Amino acid sequence: MNRTRRSLLGSGAGLLAATTFAGCLDDVGLAEREYDSGYAALFALYDWADQISGDVIDVENPVGTGESGHGWNPRGDLTRDVADAGLFVYLDTPEFGWAQDIATTLEADYNDVVVVDGFAGLDDQLLEWDHEGGGHDHGGEDESGGHDHGDEGGDHDHEDGQEDHNHEDEQGHDHDRTGVDPHAWLDPVLAQDIVANIVDGLAEAHPDEESTFRDRADEYAGVLEEIDAQFEQLVDEADRDTAVLVSHDSFTYLEERYGFELHTPVGVSPNEGMSQNAISETITYIDDEGIDTILYDAFDAPGGEYPDEVATILDGSDATNAMPLATASGTLASWAEKDWGYREQMEAINIPAFRNALDAQ
Repeated sequence: MNRTRRSLLGSGAGLLAATTFAGCLDDVGLAEREYDSGYAALFALYDWADQISGDVIDVENPVGTGESGHGWNPRGDLTRDVADAGLFVYLDTPEFGWAQDIATTLEADYNDVVVVDGFAGLDDQLLEWDHEGGGHDHGGEDESGGHDHGDEGGDHDHEDGQEDHNHEDEQGHDHDRTGVDPHAWLDPVLAQDIVANIVDGLAEAHPDEESTFRDRADEYAGVLEEIDAQFEQLVDEADRDTAVLVSHDSFTYLEERYGFELHTPVGVSPNEGMSQNAISETITYIDDEGIDTILYDAFDAPGGEYPDEVATILDGSDATNAMPLATASGTLASWAEKDWGYREQMEAINIPAFRNALDAQ
């Protein structure tokens, strides 16, 4: 992975010259530098950056196959590697505290690194944990043509031991995202805004290819619009507007966007357990609602077998089928072998699962 500070450090510049110029990097315009590698701190971000950058910038996802970006612990030299690459794409929320820590260090000590917050400018569209939308009242649309997400909701207690970060955006405005549900990347409409932020960062990192990045982003926007259309059609054809997810609920943005509701025997936190009483209540709910297909997080059963709680609920209820959902925060080995990205996780896993669970046959 190479990066060049063009017009600053020529191939003949020695160590003394490099040291002399290093202190002046803050004053150098972005057009004076060009990076051909970078890192993205979440699978969806990595996939989007990789799709858009093509062969121009080599984007790497430091989170390994089978792992999720939530609560992940990076190796000690990752910050140095990111600084050497020159580009870092992340989400500035406490659920990705390790990425926030890297971004803070980069911004403080490596002023020539392009740091991109995928949520920049989106705070008024981000949902709070345990918001009261409920998947039902979605009549309004925002100015961009999407649905109004609202801003009501409660706070979420973080249980992963991560510090709460309170950062400033590019305009210097404070934003506190400690109560924000971070899973906005699952909404294909909001995803287009996140991709736009990534494109801006890629253009900063490699200005000569800005038009290429924007052309590729325009093309990929069609993919996200098609996913949005598939969800709209799915819900239009559905016979029910509720389903059961036997896991914590990472899909509130989809519920809010398309007007359905997921009943879960656990809360929104991945660290919350599933009590026997909650399982019993879920079984009763399934039978009362006549639900046949229940859902679960694919990461809870990477080998394809049902998680224990899913098997228990299937055994105790009238439901006969269970299907996995993908959060696009990571990838499994079987998906990686097929070279599946965000699009495939949504179209090959999530849309068929929701279609079955909501009786949209």
